[in-house]
Formats: sequence, structure tokens, C-alpha cells
Amino acid sequence: MTLAIEAGLSAGVPTGHPLYKEVKQRITRGLMDGDWRPGEAIPSEAKLAERFQVSVGTVRKAIDELVAEKILLRQQGRGTFVATHTLDRTLFYFFHLVGKDGRKETPGTEMLTFAHGRADAQEATQLGLSRGERVYRIRNLLSLSDEPVVIDDIVIPAQLFPDLSPAVFGTRTGTIYGLYQARYGINVIRIAERLSATLADDSVGQLLGVQAGTPLLSIARLAYTYNDQPVELRHSLVDTTQHEYLSDLVKS
Repeated sequence: MTLAIEAGLSAGVPTGHPLYKEVKQRITRGLMDGDWRPGEAIPSEAKLAERFQVSVGTVRKAIDELVAEKILLRQQGRGTFVATHTLDRTLFYFFHLVGKDGRKETPGTEMLTFAHGRADAQEATQLGLSRGERVYRIRNLLSLSDEPVVIDDIVIPAQLFPDLSPAVFGTRTGTIYGLYQARYGINVIRIAERLSATLADDSVGQLLGVQAGTPLLSIARLAYTYNDQPVELRHSLVDTTQHEYLSDLVKS
């Protein structure tokens, strides 16, 4: 009986597309539609199997991938929950700077500027916008051990964050991604980063407390929500005198 039901569910799915991928897409759609909010438990595997008319094993494989992608979190004895952007999650999953001794710490953040703008050609391409669409431009200064280390220039589509203002952004109680998630329902689930070397100019040098011409690490980041939709473009300039970039990939 289960095999017949699962064959029916897979109708219309491209040949070679595993059934659990279809279930994964349906769970993801439920997350996008707000069926289960950040921090809430999703239904049990048995209930999801009944809902999608598939086997428990198929649901488990779908959930396994969502857990590996840090979209869902399993808690032993409690169930599976929608991941939230807590400080700890952001620090250990999205923030990649460590001291020369390998120690990671929570950065202090100061908003330097908040402005309205229009997407240029490159920004529009990366964010999936039309050229000239409204965006917010935010500059933050990040400090570690009370010393300035990072300048972040952030560009986000205004249409996704309709009431964002300097007050809303500057007085948030959690992380930036936590604000996106809690206030706007935008859940950042992955990032893609490109690293290169550059030199500090006079203005950047003054903010970071280094001389013009000092070598800096340049990080270009795109943040994505579900279905690989880009939601944030970020360019970071990092003084690596006392810190370095660590990518610690965990095999899932």
C-alpha cells in the first residue's frame, strides 16, 4: 500500500529525482508559508508521513538533509525544531573570524550609517533585482576585544524589509539575521563567500586604526533564504593583524 501511495506522490517528479527530495521541498514550502515558525517543533515523522502519504523512512531522509543544512534542529527526546538565529548559531555558523590562538568571541557592533539607495547593475544581478530598485545600505563597525577589526557594508532589498529604519536596525536585541527572521520572516539558511586581498585606503584605515596601505582581507558574501533566493549582499574589510579567517566544515 505504501509503495502505491509513494508512486502516486512521485508522479510529475523528474526521472531520477528521489521521492524524499519532493518531501523535503514540501516541508520547505511549509516553512516558507509559516506553517512552523522559528523555534517551533515540526510535526513528528509519523504525522508528516501521514500528511504526505509516504513512509516514515522517506520523511526521515528529507529531515536528515534539512538538519544537515541547519534549517531544522533535532533535540534528543524533544523532537525537531525550526532553527532560530540565536547569537550562538550566528557566531559558530556564520561568523568565521578567530584570534591567532583559535579563540572565537562575540563581536561588538556599531552602526555607522544607514541610507536608502538604488541597486546598481552589479548589486541588482547578485540580489536578483532590477537595476534601480530600492535598497538599504548599512555600514557597521565590528570590534573584537574592544578593538575595531571589521567594516561591514550591507545591501538589502527594501521590498523584503518594508519598515526597516535606523531605529529598528540599531536597537535590535539580537543578531542581524535574527532581526530578519523574527520581524520579516526572512530566514537566512546559507551563505556564499569570496575572499581576496586588498589595501586600506585613508578612510578605512581611520576606522580600523591602521595606516593606509595596510593589507586587509576582503570578504564578499551573499546570504540566501529558501530556494536559493538571495536576500543580503555584504562586503567586509578585515584587519587580520590579530585575527584570521577560519572555515571549519563539518562533514554531515
